[in-house]
Amino acid sequence: MAKAALTREIRETMVALAVAENLPQHASFAVLQLHYQPRDSRRRDTDNLIATLKPLADAMTPARVHGTRVVPGYGLVADDTPEWMSKPEPIIHPPVKGEGGRMWLDIIYTLPTDQEQAA
Repeated sequence: MAKAALTREIRETMVALAVAENLPQHASFAVLQLHYQPRDSRRRDTDNLIATLKPLADAMTPARVHGTRVVPGYGLVADDTPEWMSKPEPIIHPPVKGEGGRMWLDIIYTLPTDQEQAA
């Protein structure tokens, strides 16, 4: 249950940030690049960051009903499949002495052309 609650919190936070940043909806394509700068120089691998990237990417798709509950979503793109979204491997940056760890997400999107909107 704790993992599900954390996943939901990540999705809800991502949707709130998308609203606050006034991101568009119904983009034709998006690239989500996760960055992580740890607080120390312990060894890390990018595989562990995928668990954070997944709910961030899911949050950029439309909200949907799953059973009896609504799964939060923003609708930047129609789906998080390769047709609509690219999720490159996360980038781990070197730590900066005296700074805490931080994580950020770059989002690059393509808006539909007039022809795509008319179709």
